[in-house]
Amino acid sequence: MRVFADGFAGELIVPGDEGYDAARVVWNGMIDRRPAMIVRPTGAADVITAVHFARTEDLRIAVRSGGHSIPGLSTCDDGIVIDLSRMRNVRVDPENRTARVSGGALLGDLDHEAQAFGLVCPVGVISHTGAAGLTLGGGMGRLQRKFGLTIDNLLSADVVTAEGRLVHASEDQNPELFWGLRGAGPNFGIATSLEYRLHPLGRVITHGSVLHPIDRVNELAALFRDAVENGPDELGLGFGLGPAESTGDPVAFVSVLHCGSLADAERDLATLRSFGLTAAGSIDAKPYLTTQTMNDGAMGWGQRFYMKSALLVDLPDDLIDRLAGRLSEIPAGAQGEFSVWAMGRAVAAVPEDATAYAGREATYWLAAEILWHDDALDDVCREWVRDAVADVQPFATTGRYVNDVADAGEDVVRSVYGNAKYEKLVDLKRAWDPDNVFRLNQNIRP
Repeated sequence: MRVFADGFAGELIVPGDEGYDAARVVWNGMIDRRPAMIVRPTGAADVITAVHFARTEDLRIAVRSGGHSIPGLSTCDDGIVIDLSRMRNVRVDPENRTARVSGGALLGDLDHEAQAFGLVCPVGVISHTGAAGLTLGGGMGRLQRKFGLTIDNLLSADVVTAEGRLVHASEDQNPELFWGLRGAGPNFGIATSLEYRLHPLGRVITHGSVLHPIDRVNELAALFRDAVENGPDELGLGFGLGPAESTGDPVAFVSVLHCGSLADAERDLATLRSFGLTAAGSIDAKPYLTTQTMNDGAMGWGQRFYMKSALLVDLPDDLIDRLAGRLSEIPAGAQGEFSVWAMGRAVAAVPEDATAYAGREATYWLAAEILWHDDALDDVCREWVRDAVADVQPFATTGRYVNDVADAGEDVVRSVYGNAKYEKLVDLKRAWDPDNVFRLNQNIRP
């Protein structure tokens, strides 16, 4: 331990230290683990030192970017947590429209720096999520129909491998590794730096939602499907079912983000705004950064959380009716809902075999999500999600969004990537991590 500490410039935390209990906390309140060590590197050299030490001492390695892993894969019992939270630098090159982001940066860090220059990278919707973790699994968000997934905007990555080497991966250098990083990245190393392509985006966008009683769900779903099919690429769309915050009554809603001009948004959203007389909610011009942080509180740290998702080509009324019927079964004391995001457009424009991410032919991503606080509800909450998503499976297409996958096992991972990509990933794993050092992930076994 002393030899390691002498060669490590970052922070070292072990059981008994004053900050240990705070340092081991992760986002999902269900996860309570006690690592033997938590190390906070200051740069790639420290990450290399930590990997060498872990291998010498035969310690399991968990890698923490933002700590948002749903099944708690960013921590472990008895092993070492390589916590990148002291590596949060973001450097934007406005002339070349790129950003260089350190491995512990959060989405909010990237959004803030890029928007200072009227630029953006398409990322997720909770600003305290780690950029590296989100990216290496694909990276879904509000701008994906216009600019693609986060991985579609990844230009390169610096990665510490299982051998403790720092390598550069891009289309030109180590292209096979770069292919695998984009969708199955945690299997192959620790990303200490990522370079993204940025896009022009004004600081003000149009965003909001309309909400209706559940008896109008099929009408609203039809409007949503029409907008997905016929709306512009600038229009990001979501559809959902859940209890209303104010009354608890079941409702259906459509959320939108239009990243085009305010005049175009006014035209493109006119039908949705005028739908019916009983709608609640609003669609307004607002700063993009406001939109990107609006769910941070509701998805704050410490709540217990579980979800499952599927990719769909169609969203038939029969499925919507089944999900609407499940709302009455949400366990008392929990907050559950169904979310549907529009895929397609820029996501589908990337060839299916271009990255490890699978499922680009999907039109929709559908998730059942639930939050709660009482640990006595753990089993019943997870069962509600599993039963609901069982209703979805007959409509599902190939692929799953790996960042949502909370279960484990080879069959589960095969369902994420499909057999052909899975076998290619196994070969890649054998080349870059034959001892499965990086196994706390949706694991590709070598």
